[in-house]
Amino acid sequence: MTTTVITGANRGVGLALTEQLLAKGHRVIAVCREASSELNALDGVRIESGIDVTLSSGIAELRARFEGQSIDWLINNAGVLRRSSLDDLEQQLDDFRLQFEVNALAPVRVTSALLPRLGRGSRVFIITSRMGSMADNTSGGHYAYRMSKAAVNAAGVSMAHDLRDQGIAVGLLHPGYVRTGMTGHTGHVDAGEAAAGLIQRMEALDLDSSGQFFHANGDPLPW
Repeated sequence: MTTTVITGANRGVGLALTEQLLAKGHRVIAVCREASSELNALDGVRIESGIDVTLSSGIAELRARFEGQSIDWLINNAGVLRRSSLDDLEQQLDDFRLQFEVNALAPVRVTSALLPRLGRGSRVFIITSRMGSMADNTSGGHYAYRMSKAAVNAAGVSMAHDLRDQGIAVGLLHPGYVRTGMTGHTGHVDAGEAAAGLIQRMEALDLDSSGQFFHANGDPLPW
């Protein structure tokens, strides 16, 4: 049985991934700051709540709770989006910092903390965004979110190089424009459809495709 850890599993894409991977027979461990009623209602999931992946204390707690636990799939899904622009920039800096902490630093911190629990054949996933792509940026704006996602994309490529000799593959995956609370429930796909596409990409990941950037629909994405 595949043991899968998902951060930000209490809502949106993380919750949909939890539901679908449970249905596929995975042993799912859901990590979140606070469990939702929807997450609590799922049968068979192990919930590790009360963990804030932006805090050193949260990372220490995460490491402690997973002591001795082997992990096959680590899905870094937790994310946040705050609007940002050049107008009144100094008033937005706390939102910039939050997005860097959650979107860019947390996946690196979580992966580092849980790396001793991963083995040859394990897989690490970062749920990122095409908004972190330089080549795909045709509309501007969203400075903080784009910057944080470009940063985590760079981190994911480094992870792919650094973990290759350990037999650990790294996938960078864009779920699409998903109708969730993060997007104000606007978008092109619902969370269930996005999760289904992501899982197909996750199942296909190997060391040959490690470090590459894919849309949930299978299209390769530019950097």
